[in-house]
Amino acid sequence: MKEQGRSQPRWTRRRLGAVTVVVIAATALGACSSSSSSSSTTAPLKIGMSLPLTGPVADNSKSGYEGYKLWASDVNSAGGLLGRQVQLDVLDDGFEPNQCGANYTRLISQNKVDLLLGTFSSLLNAPASAIAARQGMLYIEPSGGSAALFTRGFTNLFFAQPAVTTNLPDQFVAWVTALPTSQRPKTAAYVTQDDPGASPAVAIFKTKFESLGIKTVYSETYDPSTSNFDTIGSAVAHAAPELVIHGAVADDGAQFVRSLEKLSFSPKIFFQTKTPSDDTYPGAIGARNTEGVFTAQAWNPQAKYPRNADFVAAYTKMFGHAPTEDAANSYTAGQVLAAAVKAVGRIDQAALATWLHANTVDTIVGPLKWDSTGVPGGTLLLAQWQSGTLHIVAPKLAATTTQVVNPKPAWSSS
Repeated sequence: MKEQGRSQPRWTRRRLGAVTVVVIAATALGACSSSSSSSSTTAPLKIGMSLPLTGPVADNSKSGYEGYKLWASDVNSAGGLLGRQVQLDVLDDGFEPNQCGANYTRLISQNKVDLLLGTFSSLLNAPASAIAARQGMLYIEPSGGSAALFTRGFTNLFFAQPAVTTNLPDQFVAWVTALPTSQRPKTAAYVTQDDPGASPAVAIFKTKFESLGIKTVYSETYDPSTSNFDTIGSAVAHAAPELVIHGAVADDGAQFVRSLEKLSFSPKIFFQTKTPSDDTYPGAIGARNTEGVFTAQAWNPQAKYPRNADFVAAYTKMFGHAPTEDAANSYTAGQVLAAAVKAVGRIDQAALATWLHANTVDTIVGPLKWDSTGVPGGTLLLAQWQSGTLHIVAPKLAATTTQVVNPKPAWSSS
């Protein structure tokens, strides 16, 4: 079947130009005056961030915000940072890149925050991190692992996950490669949201699987505003691939599955980015229909990293439900920031960045160490839904089960 697709993601054409307007405007503010400050004051230590508290990813952002809240509470219970209580200064951007950039400009120039923490998705972190760099401020992002973000020469940007987008496919590709030739899928379909954190990873999947001889029978990139996936689902079902790779960002992952369910098309192997890690996923597609779905994770509640179990327990107690990966990622970003501030002993943006480039930080996602561009040197976890639990299946040292469900069961209507 003829492959359908686009050679250039629409995000790069439609949004990057608009984002640049905000970034250029921010340069007029000049260098940030808070590059170094004394810790003698007892005033609250203001930490600024812009989050998509409304808009299409508000549900995901809510749990991420809760992760930040828990981190601030834990820090304050332990005496704060530099003897000062942490105060979060949070603005809502509605998942709009220009508004996000404007918010970070406001946090720096008007609100006079002492430190910054990042937002969610590569789409928003692209303008936010550029503004932070131009103002000389440390910027630690909890998500937004598009490799392109780390090619701009910024020395103050750090990713608080074990790996970036280019490494996302590694464990799953390795698993497929290790299958006996007779068991490998022969055909594949690739569907992705036009998002800098999703579409580049799907492109890597496609390249690597084609090199294994897996034929591409369908490829499509859709706009982030897409809410009805029946047309795409129908095209995928018509192509009948054995393997489906879906670059999902938020609720689009569940919506796509629901379209496949209506068509009674179930691929033998199914991988989605991000969405299967959300706690709403089983309810959205049906708990039994999660069985066999693969995803990549930066964090898992069962991982045996220092303080991870404490984080899960404290989060559940504070908010009444288990943490999501977004919550863990934001908590991790806070851990990284706190480690640097404690080690340097003052709010000196350049010194904080220099310390992070030279040291390893123990976090709930494991030890993190960064190269000169802010890219971490680890690997993501390969996870699969099995019997109602999202288990780690690779790498072996982190695995919570030795079993892999293959092929994925057909969708269930009950």
